[in-house]
Amino acid sequence: MFGPIEFILAGVLVGFCVGITGVGGGSLMTPILISLFRIEPHIAIGTDLLYAAISKFCGSFVHAKKMNIVWPIVIWLAIGSIPASFATHWVLENYLSQSTHYKAVLTMVLGFMLTLTGISIIFRASIEKFFNKYRKQELPDMTQDLEKVDFKSGKKRALIIIMGIVLGVFVTLSSVGAGAFGIMALILMFPNLPMIRIIGSDVVHAVLLTLVAGLGHMSAGNVDFALLGWLLVGSIPAIVIGTLISSRMPEKIIRKILGVTLFCLGVNFMLNPVKSKPAQPAQPELVTEAEKSQAV
Repeated sequence: MFGPIEFILAGVLVGFCVGITGVGGGSLMTPILISLFRIEPHIAIGTDLLYAAISKFCGSFVHAKKMNIVWPIVIWLAIGSIPASFATHWVLENYLSQSTHYKAVLTMVLGFMLTLTGISIIFRASIEKFFNKYRKQELPDMTQDLEKVDFKSGKKRALIIIMGIVLGVFVTLSSVGAGAFGIMALILMFPNLPMIRIIGSDVVHAVLLTLVAGLGHMSAGNVDFALLGWLLVGSIPAIVIGTLISSRMPEKIIRKILGVTLFCLGVNFMLNPVKSKPAQPAQPELVTEAEKSQAV
């Protein structure tokens, strides 16, 4: 049986990894909760969504203060992702949650997103290097960035909304994808936008999406608040410490190890999803004396 100490240590581990590498806590925490602590998938996902929203909230303030956020990207992403999250939660509650395949679907989607996230982490440096020739690193004036985003194009706005819808569905189902996967999608869509702007915009959108998705799961009773509290106790100080010592750590090596680990976990979840226990056959009820008398 696991207790607060184990949950705090898990928070510390994930917090250090997030602080050192910047990899989203959701992609690390949910597999730990399901695989190591044997927590039910829907509880792990719901709890992790609120964990991600709270842990990313402070980072969003830093990016806002440094003007690293391209708000049109955040707004158009949210136009797609927030309604998609509500719709996905409605389907979960009214249809999927009553099915015996509920846990299997959640873990298979989780595995798929972990696999994509692992691939994006492993090859992120190569992808960034490829697009660096299109990207200007020093753009202090935000208006220059907005000109390069070209939001007047209806096609561009439609692509952002579609991306938001995809993120809204998969993040609500798995709690994974708002961070690393979202950043890689934005890099592909805006190759000439400075990396810091992409990260800042993605973090703010991730806070909105994980909060909405987490509240949806909370309304369905899929959040363990005691677990959430212990995870935050361990992770928040660890994120700060990990960020401070990140320059002294072999970040590239750690990132590669994390990417391979997430990829392997993702494949495992897809091949071996968590399944609901088979329903027990109904036991014949004992006929009470009262029922006998009524029958007579």
